[in-house]
Amino acid sequence: MAICKQITPFVLCGDLDRAVAFYSDVLGFALGFRTDNYAFLRREGAAIRLLECPPRDDGQPLGYEHSFYIDVDGIDALYAALKPALDGLANERVRAPFDQSYGQREFHVLDEDGALVFFGQGITPAQD
Repeated sequence: MAICKQITPFVLCGDLDRAVAFYSDVLGFALGFRTDNYAFLRREGAAIRLLECPPRDDGQPLGYEHSFYIDVDGIDALYAALKPALDGLANERVRAPFDQSYGQREFHVLDEDGALVFFGQGITPAQD
């Protein structure tokens, strides 16, 4: 029987060095493997694959219209740990933790190439 274990998104980037630095220094991923135009990074049970690509023909950032969601435990503790690095980003690139009506607490970060990274944790809605 086959078992799917994890999804690992390919994240397109225009500058692999800059992308590796962002995911490592800002979001706390560890570099596991790297070649000229590809890198694999992991943080606990989550992983991403960075792929350096030429610019888009339409001039939009490579991450334009791309996003991915990382489910976590301890969302507020994670945000607090990342906050010093997140504070170095422009305000419009970070949305602090907030509760969604669909039972998730999330924060959002826009990467160097325009991809939106969601971090989220399930919450129990308040009882009236």
